[in-house]
Amino acid sequence: MRVKQLKRDLLVKLGQVGDFEIRLLKVFKAVVECGGFAAAETELNISRSTISIHIANLEQRLGFKLCRRGRAGFALSENGMVVYGLMRELFASLEAFRSGVNSLHVALAGELRIIASDTVCMAPQSKIPEAIARFSIEAPNVNVLLDVKGLSDIERMILGDDADIGFIPCHRRIGGLDYSPLYTESCHLYCSAKHPLFSQTLTDASSLIIDAVKVVHAGIHTNPEVGEQMAGLNKAAISYFYEARLSMILSGAYIGFMPDSFVQAYVETGELKALIPELKSYHLGVAAVVRAQGKNNRGRDLFLDIIRELHEASD
Repeated sequence: MRVKQLKRDLLVKLGQVGDFEIRLLKVFKAVVECGGFAAAETELNISRSTISIHIANLEQRLGFKLCRRGRAGFALSENGMVVYGLMRELFASLEAFRSGVNSLHVALAGELRIIASDTVCMAPQSKIPEAIARFSIEAPNVNVLLDVKGLSDIERMILGDDADIGFIPCHRRIGGLDYSPLYTESCHLYCSAKHPLFSQTLTDASSLIIDAVKVVHAGIHTNPEVGEQMAGLNKAAISYFYEARLSMILSGAYIGFMPDSFVQAYVETGELKALIPELKSYHLGVAAVVRAQGKNNRGRDLFLDIIRELHEASD
C-alpha cells in the first residue's frame, strides 16, 4: 500500500514528466548505481557540485529527501529506495517503447511458414490466394512457404514453432492454439454413378440401407455434429485427404462425406450425387490458427490481419 500511495504522490508532485525530470532521474540513477556523488562524476562527466544541485532540485520537486550524503557515506532514504525502484520501471518502459517504435522502421524480412489442410488453399472461400497477393505487396522481402499437411500435423507444427500460421477444418479445439474462424463449408454424403445406391430413390426412411454400405471417412476425432452424422455408418476405410477420399468414392466401392464445393464439378457431370441431402449433411468451419502467446512475429500478424480483413469484407 505504501508503494502504491507513494507512486500516486510522485505523479502528483512531478506533474508532467518532461525532459528536465527525466534528466534529473537519470542523474539520481547514476548516483545510486555508482554508490555516491564522487563515483558518479566519471559516469556522468559532470562535477560533484552539479550532481548535488540536480539531486537537490529533484528532492525539491518531490518534497522529501532521497538520500543521505556526507562523512558517513552515501545511503538511500526509505523514500529514495522506493523512488529508485519506480524509476527503474519507468526507464524500462521507455526503452520498450523506443525499441517498439524503432522496430516499425525495420522492413519485414525472413520467412512466413504457412501450413494448410488439403483443399483449403484453393477453396474460393479461403481467400488465401488473395491474402498472399496482398502480403507480397506489403511485405515484398518476406518469403512465403506454403505446404499441405493433415490436421494433427498442422496442430503439432504450430505448437512446435515449425510453422507460423495454419488453416484447418474445425473438427476440434486444443489448448495452446488461437483460432480465427474464417468460413463454413457444407458437406453431404456422396456416392458415384458406379455405386448401387446411385440409381435408387432414397428417402428419410432409407437410413438402414445407407448404414449397411461401406463408408470412407477421415479417421480423426470430429466435432459433435460430424460425429452424429457418422454414428451408425459402416466405417470401412480411412482416407484423410479429400483428393484420395474422392478417388475411393468415385471407384463405386464406397460412399463418403465431402465438401460440396470440392465435388461440385463431379455433381454437374453426373458422376456424383448426394444421398438424402436434406438428412445427411453437416457444416464444417475452417479457421486460421496460430500459437497462443507465441513469439513476436510481424509477418505472421500482418498476414493474419489481411486474411481476417478479406473475410470480414466478404461477409
